[in-house]
Amino acid sequence: MARNADGARPIGPRGATAPRPEKRARILFAAAALLAAGCLAMSTSEDPSRALRERMVDRQIAGRGVHDPRVLAAMREVPRHRFVPEPLRAAAYEDGALPIGEGQTISQPFVVASMCEHLALSPQDRVLEIGTGSGYHAAVLSQLAAQVYSIEIVPPLAERARRTLAELGYANVEVRTGDGYRGWPEEAPFDAVILTAAPPEIPEPLVAQLKPGGRMVLPVGVGEDQQLVVLEKTAHGLEKRVMFPVRFVPMTGEAERHGR
Repeated sequence: MARNADGARPIGPRGATAPRPEKRARILFAAAALLAAGCLAMSTSEDPSRALRERMVDRQIAGRGVHDPRVLAAMREVPRHRFVPEPLRAAAYEDGALPIGEGQTISQPFVVASMCEHLALSPQDRVLEIGTGSGYHAAVLSQLAAQVYSIEIVPPLAERARRTLAELGYANVEVRTGDGYRGWPEEAPFDAVILTAAPPEIPEPLVAQLKPGGRMVLPVGVGEDQQLVVLEKTAHGLEKRVMFPVRFVPMTGEAERHGR
């Protein structure tokens, strides 16, 4: 480094001696850390639930084996508390299902994330969801796919989910009120199909609306005897994998008649 005639180091602004390079680096690093901390504090103050979502993802989801970065990002982004009744919002990021009225529930966060990961969605995919419920699962799917078509058999839930999704700006989700057993034929075929209620057996009309190479994720069974199943439609037929035991509300409507 150049020196003045008297041997002193160059003078910085206001007569301060210019810091050594290593000291300057430490100053810059400290400033960057303070800026990052300030941004995080501002983000948390603007959205206090973000820290709860981060903890939910780290402990309940990534910590239990879900690794898809797009799924983890979607779970961090979607405000789950907005999809549960106001008296239960304090428990929105806990590890469990919650009642949403009409005898229905919002699924445990880990189960939502795991089902989404098994769908293996691409950003251009079109997804059919059977069982809109609160709209939370549809909101997560909307972050992973181009378009989500969701069917809810309970009219008050369908209307509430439609309103919540619109308020939060999830414009690529369309909600229909009706029995989802026969799917959404006029929008078929779909890259993926997901069910959030358990039929006693796999609905054939939904399999028919799945594209070749597409996947379906659903709970299958009655009462406590339910398994999460992943189906892939191949050139040789359906490949089936049984994942783990689950407990979903039963699929009502036409599915009940087919299970008798």
